[in-house]
Amino acid sequence: HRDTPDNNPSIPFEFTEENKKRLDSIIACYPSAHKAAAMIPALDLAQRQHGWLPISAMNKVAEILGVPPMRVYEVATFYTMFNRQPVGKFHVQLCTTTPCMLGGVGSDLILDTIQKHLGIKAGQTTKDNLFTLTEVECLGACTNAPMMQINDDYYEDLTADDTIRILDELKAGKKPKKGP
Repeated sequence: HRDTPDNNPSIPFEFTEENKKRLDSIIACYPSAHKAAAMIPALDLAQRQHGWLPISAMNKVAEILGVPPMRVYEVATFYTMFNRQPVGKFHVQLCTTTPCMLGGVGSDLILDTIQKHLGIKAGQTTKDNLFTLTEVECLGACTNAPMMQINDDYYEDLTADDTIRILDELKAGKKPKKGP
């Protein structure tokens, strides 16, 4: 981690009252001597609240769970599901590993379609902060390749037309049909 004006330990992070209750119920699922076992769901809750996972949120999780901050940093940096930089409202994660590259129309075509349609490259966010595009490793549905995950939803057996429709529906505030 490198401190920036938007991501440094001096920026306060607090869970909302509702999320404090959620976190308490998550922690209650584990033996009191093993509160640290709630680390991944606690980090996920912080990320869902904030939209991404800043260092101050990681420090708050460490404080609540009673563990050294380094233990939280180790987990947050290991798992790719944690976004340590801001992402758009819709985080488009496209699998580009071999099965998705070879399946159906292929992930190369889908990647090209997304980049042209949104006007961004992998690793970038649209100017309106709606979409962030990330190339990822296997998403676990190789039989329905190519596929992408947008936030918590999976879209499988993609074609270029399907991909454009999904992105346009999200931009219009609609909920596209997910799955294969």
